[in-house]
Amino acid sequence: MPAKKKSPVATTARKKSAPKKAAPTSPETTLPMPAVGDSAPAFSATATDGSTIRLADLAGKSVILYFYPKDDTPGCTKEACGFRDVYAQLQKKGAVVLGVSADSAKSHAKFTEKFKLPFPLLADEERNIVKAYGAWGEKTFMGRKFFGILRSTFLIGPDGRIKAVWPKVKPEEHAAEVLAAV
Repeated sequence: MPAKKKSPVATTARKKSAPKKAAPTSPETTLPMPAVGDSAPAFSATATDGSTIRLADLAGKSVILYFYPKDDTPGCTKEACGFRDVYAQLQKKGAVVLGVSADSAKSHAKFTEKFKLPFPLLADEERNIVKAYGAWGEKTFMGRKFFGILRSTFLIGPDGRIKAVWPKVKPEEHAAEVLAAV
């Protein structure tokens, strides 16, 4: 009597299973923010007027780099108008104000015109600057969790180092806080 052949199912069942691969990490993670004393991450972006603004071109000046979620929304409008209202005082102190969101330059231009913002807004549609500064992370709104731009601000000194960080901002009060720190 010929030997009985094993069924392919039985053979497969006896094979050692391959080690399980780790689950892929989500691209949606909260990123670390640079700390006071760190070198400010370099950036280059299109401004409201279509020009390109580079951090390197602002060496020797204090730079207020503020991140906000979206043009022409209630909190973002309050924050932008707050900076608008103290802009002359910030300029007297030698500071440059730059707002950053993932909106397009076209959206920024409309927002700037509507609220007469005297400083450039930077279009970061790929969120490269947002991520370099750790201004991307998990947020909660009306009980729903999602990832987006974290309202935060960095004061970059004339030497290119971070002088102050505001990781959580109250739009109504923030411009006055920054003015006092410059």
